[in-house]
Amino acid sequence: MTYQSWFEAHATRHEQVMHKLVAKGLSENEIIRYFRFENMLENEPSFCELYKTQTKCHDTDELNCFLCACPNFRFFSQPQKQDEKIIHSTCSIDSKDGAQFIHENNVHQDCSGCLVPHKEAYIKANFDLHWKKIMQDCPQD
Repeated sequence: MTYQSWFEAHATRHEQVMHKLVAKGLSENEIIRYFRFENMLENEPSFCELYKTQTKCHDTDELNCFLCACPNFRFFSQPQKQDEKIIHSTCSIDSKDGAQFIHENNVHQDCSGCLVPHKEAYIKANFDLHWKKIMQDCPQD
């Protein structure tokens, strides 16, 4: 699966959940709380592949899944050649908790150590009912 195909599929899943929550009249804070890992695991089991095994993508007690994927993640539909490396994805803020996964000469951003988009204060500061609007800078053509 490409970054772009995952991005589009996830946007559809996120929109479906949001449509339901908006129809219920939930406030911004209630929507953010709804996306807590434990609640999503119980109420939206098809939202994430990891929910099937009750596995978190990040090792933290408090995980919020509203920004599954990060607004600071950048992926290239056409990988960029830099020196002898082929860059597939990067972090726009160069998070100190992020890393790069390098296989042969292919470089992918490894976000597994970074919790920036999973903290509720960050979500609140970047909140929008439309996930793709928050994520609009991620795809790099």
